[in-house]
Amino acid sequence: MRDAGELVRECYRVLGKTGDNVVGEILKGEETFFEWNHYPDGDVYDGVTHSQFYYHAHEADDRPGEHGHFHTFLRPDGMPSGIAPAPVADYEPPEDPDDALSHIIAISMDPKGFPIKLFTTNRWVTDEVWFTASDVCRLLYCFDIDHTQPSWPVNIWITNMLILFRPQIKEMIYARDAAVEAWRRDHPDTNVFEDRELEVTSEMLVDVDEQLVQVQQALAARG
Repeated sequence: MRDAGELVRECYRVLGKTGDNVVGEILKGEETFFEWNHYPDGDVYDGVTHSQFYYHAHEADDRPGEHGHFHTFLRPDGMPSGIAPAPVADYEPPEDPDDALSHIIAISMDPKGFPIKLFTTNRWVTDEVWFTASDVCRLLYCFDIDHTQPSWPVNIWITNMLILFRPQIKEMIYARDAAVEAWRRDHPDTNVFEDRELEVTSEMLVDVDEQLVQVQQALAARG
């Protein structure tokens, strides 16, 4: 986590030397930023690790203080053995087995291009396939964008953000399942995974510098 945090800071350093930031890198070359569009077009995908992410934004009034957010995923070809979609009643296998992807975490960004929040979502939000919290936490260790396109600093940054905040992400993934189960109990006549009233299932404010302070303190306590 300490090393990941230092790599996140290094990305900020090299981008800042030219007045750039993580979000600007992803939107580079785009004349107009359209709400809901995926950036870059076609997403970022690592064909070896089968990790994937994209950036997009909702309507301005939908998420105050946010410019947009990254969604991160892992596809089945990159998953460890023994992991399979959760046994939910309405599961239908996709035509291409590798389309049974799992969402891991979303990273909310402020207008200056820095992370402010992590959050999880209901299934319908990203059209993912549902995996149990314990399995998604295993997938968290597999996420790695290990190439240079469309931006090497962004790929390094997003990979290491999922390491730096790994404990919080695990906590939110389990909170996601708890929120879904609570919603199911309170709304027995609806399909919880497709209920548009349940979008964000857990969220947490984050600060890279504060996280690194906590990590350094934990390491110091260990001697």
